[in-house]
Amino acid sequence: MRSTALAAAAQALTDAGSTQLILAALLGIAVIVVLITKFKLHPFLSLTIGSISVGALAGMQLKDTLTSFGTGVGATVAGVGTLIALGAMFGRLLADSGGADQIVDTIIRRATTRTLPWAMALVGALIGLPMFFEIGLVLLIPVILLVSRRSGLPLMKIGIPALAGLSVMHGLVPPHPGPLVAIAALNANLGITMALGVLVAIPVVVLAGPVLARYVARWVPVAAPALFVTSGAPASAAVRADGRTGGSAGTGTAVETLAPEAEVVTRRPSFATTLSTVLLPVVLMMGKALVDIFLPDTSSLRMALDFIGTPLVALLLAVLVAMFTFGVGSGMDRKEIAASLEKSLPPIAGILLIVGAGGGFKQTLIDTGIGGVLAKAIAGSSVSPLILAWVVAVLIRLATGSATVATVTASGILAPVALTLSTGETSLLVLAIGSGSLFFSHVNDAGFWLVKEYFGLSVGETIRSWSVMETVISVAGLVLVLLLGIVV
Repeated sequence: MRSTALAAAAQALTDAGSTQLILAALLGIAVIVVLITKFKLHPFLSLTIGSISVGALAGMQLKDTLTSFGTGVGATVAGVGTLIALGAMFGRLLADSGGADQIVDTIIRRATTRTLPWAMALVGALIGLPMFFEIGLVLLIPVILLVSRRSGLPLMKIGIPALAGLSVMHGLVPPHPGPLVAIAALNANLGITMALGVLVAIPVVVLAGPVLARYVARWVPVAAPALFVTSGAPASAAVRADGRTGGSAGTGTAVETLAPEAEVVTRRPSFATTLSTVLLPVVLMMGKALVDIFLPDTSSLRMALDFIGTPLVALLLAVLVAMFTFGVGSGMDRKEIAASLEKSLPPIAGILLIVGAGGGFKQTLIDTGIGGVLAKAIAGSSVSPLILAWVVAVLIRLATGSATVATVTASGILAPVALTLSTGETSLLVLAIGSGSLFFSHVNDAGFWLVKEYFGLSVGETIRSWSVMETVISVAGLVLVLLLGIVV
């Protein structure tokens, strides 16, 4: 009797602790949203205050909270931050050399206004296949902004399809690192998972990309900000969906020229040279993913590609190559190339701080144990394994803001379930987890802040565009996985 009472008391304390963690996470997120939207506090400060609030409400000691926040900031800046910096350098060289204009002109020349969103979805999917979302985003941003400006289409009609292509690859299709983690944890068949992943990804990209973009362009009628273009006389201004011209804030000011400064660039790099340089980091990272699958650990080729195919090295090599293909190839001398690289960093300083603070907030949430609490709360449920996998990933994604954390945690929890499933069902389990890991990105996700800052959006506009798109991808992915589950 006494042992039963003690067990009940212990369970009550555990339940109380779990409830406290859930409330702490919800209140911390609410603090961030209120500070940014109502009090107009800078997101970096809001995220910092929100992180401290979560730690305090969850019962963490102050020093532990600060340690978690600092660890998250450091890891994010060291990882995503360096990639953003290299991507900004690459993007600036691409813009200043006229290479971005070359891509834009070629795309617009070969695509109609109706087919441009579809072309951007394809570009986003191809770029996003071997790399994390943040890397693909910093590579695509100059192209997205200039295509929007040159075509006169609203930013969301161009940006949403490209983002959808990137995000779907991130969650559903090997050899992207996320699905590969789930495949390994669940012992799924790579070939079957890849085939089913592509089968699900194509309609999801179509729905969350070009189709959804028509509506998002009405909900968020903004034009492309002047992040990767040079200043000059007004050019063909991009038009907002409400009929006004100007920047993302809708001020009615003239849009900057799309062409690089005449005194810097004497000629454009060719389309073939530009495309080859842009795809260089993609090829290197794709090569790494493929050799990791097909070659043994002792292979010399695998060891070489494991090094040069890491995102940091691949982007570093891309910047070095771009200094020649974009810089020298467009007639720049060494001083002009150095000046272009130098000018690339100040505009992203705020982005780095915000993304870093977002990483700190995410790490604070993780260290409180909220992800584990949410996962264990439904692990014993009797619902369909596919729905269960999706729900577990969704809850961890909402709590931590990390699709990777959601994928890894959900895969670990569902591993025992996978042992009872067929080969095809196990592959669908991987896709269900991947779909859930993309659900409703919000203020604790670095991707949320990247999109917000690069596109010059408010928090509300980012939720109505990026967050809605991520939710559509997640739900559509689950529906298609369940339909495939009927026949697989």
